[in-house]
Amino acid sequence: MKRLPGVVHPVAWWLWAIGMAVAASFTTNPLLLLILIGVSCFVVVLRRGSAPWSRSLRVYLLLGLAIVVVRVFFRCFLGAAGGGPVLLDLPRIPLPQWAAGITLLGPVRLSDLLAGLYDGLHLAGMVVCVGAANSLANPKRLLKVVPISLYDIGTVVVVAVSVFPQLADSIGRVRRAQRLRPAREGRWHVVRRTIVPVVADALDRSLLLAAAMDSRGYGRRAATSARTRTLVSVVTVAGLIAVCIGVFGMLDDQAPLLFRAPAFVTGLLLAAGGLVFSSSERTVTRYRPDAFDLRSAAVAASGLAAGALMLVATRQAPAHLSTPVEPAQWPVVDLLPLVAAMIGVLAAVVSPRPVLHEEVTA
Repeated sequence: MKRLPGVVHPVAWWLWAIGMAVAASFTTNPLLLLILIGVSCFVVVLRRGSAPWSRSLRVYLLLGLAIVVVRVFFRCFLGAAGGGPVLLDLPRIPLPQWAAGITLLGPVRLSDLLAGLYDGLHLAGMVVCVGAANSLANPKRLLKVVPISLYDIGTVVVVAVSVFPQLADSIGRVRRAQRLRPAREGRWHVVRRTIVPVVADALDRSLLLAAAMDSRGYGRRAATSARTRTLVSVVTVAGLIAVCIGVFGMLDDQAPLLFRAPAFVTGLLLAAGGLVFSSSERTVTRYRPDAFDLRSAAVAASGLAAGALMLVATRQAPAHLSTPVEPAQWPVVDLLPLVAAMIGVLAAVVSPRPVLHEEVTA
């Protein structure tokens, strides 16, 4: 079958984004986090298409900004306990005995402000990196590569990660329609003219997607016994759980040896075997299948390399991965973490230009 030109496999974009998010999870250095966010936005701007979900990065940036603001607010006004210079001297409000350990208002210190800013930026960086995958990977094409044994889980996950892109597109269409039909403003009119149409539009699009998937036979299986399908599902899920245990064990130095590499390798073999067997049950053809070619492998490798190098930096050069807040110091970036944060930009170099004005469906 003819494959799509200039298209990177959706799994490659998700592997790239997961690697970037992992790199962001290992540091609270604001400079490294800002570099990771900037690299993610740079790749999205250069390699996103013209589909509705390609314009969803703005939503994730706003969500990241809201996370930073909320984290700073709670750190400064509901849990201030740091030291250093006082930026704002507010009266402390006494709380009852059952709320011991919680402080309300009081002096806002520089260390509390910086701690809230770094923690919020830490989480916002991971959110933006994952949001970049939503802007680059077609969620409908992602459904085509989900194995049959993970059909239900894959459908739920793909629909969940595509909620923000669909809402962003629905909000844009509703606002354009409102500008063409101006009406009297008011609190109730805003709800009636914005929220209700957006929810109705998202529901209609979900029903259309479900009907399209059903008409194309998505999830259709071969004639296998229920016992065999149950056994394959149990083996696959057990393998995935063992992989998670193995990853946690390798990240935790105090975990028993059995929960490290042996658990990871065993789970990987079980999960791979279950997925391979379930893929053989597919009885439907795929229109213009996506190939995980050399360019897709290079895109995935650039993101995974960012996570791997940042993990190495936690062991080789951990001094500046976190910035002290008491006393406050200027953030410093070492060479290895800087390379880890910047290497993700190679995805924009090795990936082809997107095919504009063409929405690819499953």
